[in-house]
Amino acid sequence: MATRLEELAEQVEQVPTEPGCYLWKGADGEILYVGKAKNLRARMRQYVHLEDERAKIPLLMAEAASFDYITVGSEHEALLLEMNLIQRHHPRYNVSYMDDKSYPFIAVTAGDVFPAIKYTRERHRKGTRYFGPYTDARSAREAIDVVRKVCPLCVATCAEWKRLKRRLDSHPEDADVIELAMAAAGRPCFDYHVGRGPGPCAGMIGPEEYAENVATVERLLSGHRARLLAALEDEVEEAAESLDFERAARYKRRLDAVAGLEDRQQVILGDSVDADVIGIFREETICGVCVFAVREGRVVRSVEFVLDKGLDIGEAELCGGFLKRYYAETSDIPRTVEVPYLPEDPEAICEWLSDRSGRKVVLHVPERGARRRLLDTAVANARHYLVRHEVKTGYEDRRTNQALMELESALALSGPPLRMECFDISTIHGKHTVASMVVFTNGKPDKSQYRRFKIRAPLTEANDFLSMSEALARRYSPERMADERFGKRPDLLVLDGGKPQLTAALNQLADLGLDIPVAGLAKSDEELFVPWDDTPVVLPNGSASLYLVKRLRDEAHRFAITYHRELREKAMKASILDEIAGVGPKRKRAIRRAFPSMAKLRAATLDEIAAVPGVPDEVAREVYETLRAWEQELAAGPQGT
Repeated sequence: MATRLEELAEQVEQVPTEPGCYLWKGADGEILYVGKAKNLRARMRQYVHLEDERAKIPLLMAEAASFDYITVGSEHEALLLEMNLIQRHHPRYNVSYMDDKSYPFIAVTAGDVFPAIKYTRERHRKGTRYFGPYTDARSAREAIDVVRKVCPLCVATCAEWKRLKRRLDSHPEDADVIELAMAAAGRPCFDYHVGRGPGPCAGMIGPEEYAENVATVERLLSGHRARLLAALEDEVEEAAESLDFERAARYKRRLDAVAGLEDRQQVILGDSVDADVIGIFREETICGVCVFAVREGRVVRSVEFVLDKGLDIGEAELCGGFLKRYYAETSDIPRTVEVPYLPEDPEAICEWLSDRSGRKVVLHVPERGARRRLLDTAVANARHYLVRHEVKTGYEDRRTNQALMELESALALSGPPLRMECFDISTIHGKHTVASMVVFTNGKPDKSQYRRFKIRAPLTEANDFLSMSEALARRYSPERMADERFGKRPDLLVLDGGKPQLTAALNQLADLGLDIPVAGLAKSDEELFVPWDDTPVVLPNGSASLYLVKRLRDEAHRFAITYHRELREKAMKASILDEIAGVGPKRKRAIRRAFPSMAKLRAATLDEIAAVPGVPDEVAREVYETLRAWEQELAAGPQGT
């Protein structure tokens, strides 16, 4: 590898310092990764000298055998070229849609003299404006139906519109007189008779007036309805004042259709807010994205995606990759795009979005307020969609099987670790020290096998080494190993911690005469310490195996913390009630039955405490006032001397 990297480094020195795109290729010519840069040589040097901190770079360069590059005139042009190359080649080290499915769009054939509206999943064509994507075909078709009720427009499937288009395509010189020509030779379609089409096929409308209808439809599809509502209200009033009740009724029906859209969409931001809110939820190997399209303060559309996060694609690169892919496919670009974090090249992306939309577009990371709350909701929706996708496609099972095989290889196990047990210690200065044991069977949590241990050793300070030894001695004692309730011997024992926890486990297992594969997972660098090598095992970032052991460790931590808080809360409640005059064992039991947790007791009002059977009013008041005094002490914190 070193020799090949040295050769690549020499070749990179001949690369120009201009803006452009670079393509890393494998030995078989496969394009592995596409990137862009302001300075090609400087950026590519970071790869060959392994100066890029992303964990996927060593993996990429281990496969890279050659490269190509293309120079352009500016960083903006480089960004456009990068998107085209990624879309064409789908490099596996770049961000990509997981299933690469096509999404429904509504399209307006803006390049025609009489543009038509259509539902489509086609690859986007030049001269056609696309709105969406939509969550499903039904919502897109319903949107087309509503906008045509509000403002008549031809549909691309209409036979008469196709005949009109063929005539204009073959005789473009007729465009100036097409209205007269169609009035003489055309015939109105069915949509014209029911008020859904304006009738260009029969010369009922000219290109200029038709263009106004198109502009109205595009505003509606973009979610901008306030101006249209006001105009329709004026038309209704004017027609009524003129006693033209038929025209007034026609405009009233259109007004009701637009108002119906407004009623279904709750105002969540200011009326003038036009923004896309993009929520991203990441797992180790996959990612969910939810986009809320907010127009005039309302969420007019939401759509979800699943991304293949690949090998350790960072947050900035993940966000940038999605923005480029998403906005390359839609013409509906707002003034503001709310994101959870900025991409690597925010200025270039803003310039590209501004160029596409014809107005300035900004990327913004909301920190607080209504926009932050909406972003959090989008993230939650992305998480739910990702879970549904995993269940529907069986992705979780495939990832779990892959993780078990990777662990078997990385940790030199005799077989896949079908039963894994993980221990964690939770304490505060040696008080209320507990240990948790969680079990994953076939790569999934097996909660019926979870166990927790209250450490019995007298501790005056935190001692994870001693606590871990005691927990393991009790779990793997001959009595427990023979107890069916504790399950069978694990295929892999994982400890939350590094070398000290591993040493404690090895000593304890040796005393018990057990040979169980064991590893310690350090929090800092996510490294696995093993007994047979001084160098820790590093699982690849973004791998299924790392995702699995981190889930195992996090679940053990959660379970330990929950038990520790429970013990601490019980002790706090007992000690406080013991200090109150008039509260004996009987009344204490009654209060604890009425308020099972400390949080509920602290939140109780004086009347609620007095309502506990057997607790007099004066005792209830004493309990209430003692709790208030205790809360004030907690708020004040430790006092200095």
